[in-house]
Amino acid sequence: TQPQQAPRRLAQWLDELKAPQALRDYASVDEVAARLLKNNPLLTPDKAAWLAPHWSAQGADGRWHILGNPAHKLANPVLYQVDQILQTWKLITAPLLWVEGDLTDVAKWWGTRYSKPEFHERLAVVASVQKAQLSPCGHMLHHDQPAALAERLRAFLTAA
Repeated sequence: TQPQQAPRRLAQWLDELKAPQALRDYASVDEVAARLLKNNPLLTPDKAAWLAPHWSAQGADGRWHILGNPAHKLANPVLYQVDQILQTWKLITAPLLWVEGDLTDVAKWWGTRYSKPEFHERLAVVASVQKAQLSPCGHMLHHDQPAALAERLRAFLTAA
């Protein structure tokens, strides 16, 4: 981002705060499962059926509401300044585990601003970073490869 974008971004964020954010609700838990399947082609129907009642709750209105925080839909009022982020990341002294899916489409979030290799170059400023890639796996690591992710976490957290 560029500094001249800051006033517009802050105004956008303030405007978004005026209207409460909401996540879509669903008529049934089966509709929630169908939405999970639509969002993630690697998710199997049995996993979606299991996840749906854990990912949502039936409200007093009889509809199923996602248990996420709708605030994540708001624009970030703070611009992402690479130099500032890298200076902050350089201060990380704790071991860091970075796990990503081989099928994660970073362009979905980053567009053409920077590539996955550029991100990994940035991540390299962290003193102690261990990287892992799960396959086949997309953005939802814990949905696509729960056992493999759990094993990576176990190994990382129990390492001396």
